[in-house]
Amino acid sequence: MTFAQRITRTPRPHVQDQADDALGLMPWAKGAVAELLAGTAGCSPYLHGVMMREADWLESALDDPEAALTAVLDGVRAGALDQVASDLRQAKRRIALLVALADLGGVWPLETVTGALSDLADLACARALRAAMTTELKRGKVPGLHEDDLDTAGGMVVLAMGKMGAGELNYSSDIDLICLFDESRFARDDFHEARAGFIRATRKMAATLSDQTGEGYVFRTDLRLRPDPSVTPVCMGMEAAERYYESLGRTWERAAYIKARPCAGDLKAGQRFLDELRPFVWRRHLDFAAIQDAHDMRLRIRAHKGLGGPITLPGHNMKLGRGGIREIEFFTQTRQIIAGGRDPDLRVRGTVEGLGVLAQKDWLPQAVARDLSEHYRSHREVEHRLQMINDQQTHDLPDQPDGFARLACFMDMDEPTLRDDLIRRLSAVHELTEGFFATESGPAPDADAPVPSALENSEMIARWPRYPALRSNRAVEIFNRLRPEILSRLERAAKPEEALLAFDGFLSGLPAGVQLFSLFEANPQLIDLLVDITGTSPDLARHLSQNAGVFDAVIGGGFFADWPGPAVLGQELSTVLKRETDYERRLDAARRWKNEWHFRVGVHLLRGLTDAEEAGTQYADLAGVTLEVLWPTVQAEFARKHGPAPGRGAVVLGMGSLGVGRLHTRSDLDIIVVYDPDGVDASDGAKSLQSRVYYARLTQALITALTAPMAQGKLYEVDMRLRPSGNQGPVATSLTAFRSYHCENAWTWEHLALTRARIVAGPADLATDLRELRAEVLGRPRAQDAVLGDVEVLRARIAEAKASGGIWDPKLGRGRMQDIELAAQAGALLSRKALMGLSEGLNAAADQGWLGAKEAQELIQTHALCRSLQVGARLISDARLDPDSLGAGGCTFLQAVTGTDSKQALAALLEKRSLRAAEIIDAALPQAGGAA
Repeated sequence: MTFAQRITRTPRPHVQDQADDALGLMPWAKGAVAELLAGTAGCSPYLHGVMMREADWLESALDDPEAALTAVLDGVRAGALDQVASDLRQAKRRIALLVALADLGGVWPLETVTGALSDLADLACARALRAAMTTELKRGKVPGLHEDDLDTAGGMVVLAMGKMGAGELNYSSDIDLICLFDESRFARDDFHEARAGFIRATRKMAATLSDQTGEGYVFRTDLRLRPDPSVTPVCMGMEAAERYYESLGRTWERAAYIKARPCAGDLKAGQRFLDELRPFVWRRHLDFAAIQDAHDMRLRIRAHKGLGGPITLPGHNMKLGRGGIREIEFFTQTRQIIAGGRDPDLRVRGTVEGLGVLAQKDWLPQAVARDLSEHYRSHREVEHRLQMINDQQTHDLPDQPDGFARLACFMDMDEPTLRDDLIRRLSAVHELTEGFFATESGPAPDADAPVPSALENSEMIARWPRYPALRSNRAVEIFNRLRPEILSRLERAAKPEEALLAFDGFLSGLPAGVQLFSLFEANPQLIDLLVDITGTSPDLARHLSQNAGVFDAVIGGGFFADWPGPAVLGQELSTVLKRETDYERRLDAARRWKNEWHFRVGVHLLRGLTDAEEAGTQYADLAGVTLEVLWPTVQAEFARKHGPAPGRGAVVLGMGSLGVGRLHTRSDLDIIVVYDPDGVDASDGAKSLQSRVYYARLTQALITALTAPMAQGKLYEVDMRLRPSGNQGPVATSLTAFRSYHCENAWTWEHLALTRARIVAGPADLATDLRELRAEVLGRPRAQDAVLGDVEVLRARIAEAKASGGIWDPKLGRGRMQDIELAAQAGALLSRKALMGLSEGLNAAADQGWLGAKEAQELIQTHALCRSLQVGARLISDARLDPDSLGAGGCTFLQAVTGTDSKQALAALLEKRSLRAAEIIDAALPQAGGAA
């Protein structure tokens, strides 16, 4: 019987009739090709169609299938990258056809069939990735890389997982890939840009492989085996992936990595990653806990797929159903996981190979290994035949008689024999594997398990199972793995019960837990983040307990992106406010928006993603944007009753730390409102107001909008004491009065404050006039001795009115922030250039000669230390800083933001630099001055 005759043999006469009809339509077909075309017309529409398209190539390929396979792969390797999509699709058609015929004819055994498909998948990934990376590198989208780096894909690697990793791809298999890149090849500042380039390359590679075109597709590509794919990018850094697996990886992920191997890109980097991951996959002790985990997973798959019933052939899933392929794979991999840490010989990828080694090492009876290997081969053959019919990734047996007839034809068996064989093998596999999983004992006690936390007896913990987030078994399972470490970390907080209360509020407010808990499992830094928040920062912990929804942003993926800047923030807040229909909702929405972004800034600082300087700028960006966007909203609401603003409107002038763009999380806002009625006496509205009264009440409306407690809390506290005449003056000042006051009546300290002024909101034309006025006032010549004398008097008055907060007060006291800032403001005022920043002011003082250049740099460094301490301290506590009450977490955080290695070292450095700063300022300023 010829090869073609074998695959056309069938007990169903009408199938043979289809074959005869097909030959009549193809008189050009000759010899073996004609027989194959006829046979596939009756059994496989897919193979028949491919053969018609590739008939000329097939005629020569049948003479030597191995040589034909090699020639196809070599042709893809030599092809042009701009033709890679077309070349790969042609190669897939030809190799799929050749593999099918060699399989059907018994020319190749299972390992050769699956190996050929896996080789094609490896080559396809390599070529598609090279084409994608070529585009990125030519465009300069990956910093520091050039086309010379293509051979290693710039440090990116594609890991083949599952059947592809083991070289066991089935006929119509998708391919499971994990894409990683070696972040150590890039500078810290280049990380995000490099990651974006690798993400684009990954997506292009996947599209090249899986997009359906007129020429077909190459492989359906699945990138979801990476850590928590719902929240992580399609290509992630190796370090982040390694931290996840080593800290929170689950048993099924350990099993997945048994078969993992680098298949494209930087193969050496990929192997280094797998080597680093070896302790995660292969535990040093005998890990019998894996049995229960694997068993639970099997049950979940059955329940999810509805495959838990008895074995009945129609529609039975040969992969996931009872007695199917997955049962054998789970059985083998679980056995490997149990003992593979102690015996490296068990660390093999293939299923049949694994069964053989387990038997050889006496972890499995020889007969069991032999029987399961035989059943596995048979199951895979059936799986291939099912998929060959229409090139579909199906594992379901036919549910109609005609379908079984076609399958029996492909299996070269009659229907009754096929049915009996399937029942026998499925039942045998189920009996062997189910007995292993169901009769073994549960996890052995872990001698290294942590001692239960003292918090375990809290009444709060007793009610956790009733919370919405912990109603699903999956959520409970994940959370139970997280809970010991969470409680242990909470217990180390300065006030464990308060930290637990904050965590309880966070947990009780979650509507669901699986996604968030999965996020924590996939990203160890987020688990640490949660614990750090509750154990280190009462402010952020309270925010979590009241605003658990902020983690939506974390899950959304943008939470850890680069800072967007004021322009993007302003657009976002404007969009948020436009969604709301009334004024109060807009104010509450503004609070919610600010809270989320404040939370983000605090978390980034807490996690070391930013430093205190960056955090200070970001807090100021948020305040400036809030004022800029909210000011028109307040005016519009006020105008509904009192009419539009008379004249040219009003601007908001940011003073102090807001003016120089350096705030902390608890900063209030120093502002001055300056308006210009431009000759208009009153507003034109339903309730008209005189211009002076209008702007005074409008300013009060702004203060209320910022400070009123609402559902989402307050926006900011406001301080307006820096306005002309302080608390004795009107809350809003006309441009004319502002000019008159600063030109004729202002004290030196008010001009010092004006050096830090910045317009943050209001109409552009009025803002321009006010800037020019400020420049005019500050540009006037002044006597250096008089200014410095006034500064010294001001220092003395501040010291008398505000006692130093002690060694841990970064702001008040000799040589601390305020003292240094006064010196900088003096330099800015004397420069006549309207300088604003601290460094510019001190450098100007050095240029003026009353401060040495070296001393100016010392003051800048001391201010930076104090500033970092202030930003960090205000994040973790609203009380006077006392490191002894902060706990280990708080102290460690303050040491990190100040660059010191202990509480004692920080205290010593702070005292040393402050004393030196005071000496420098004392030496620079006269001991007697003017009226200040």
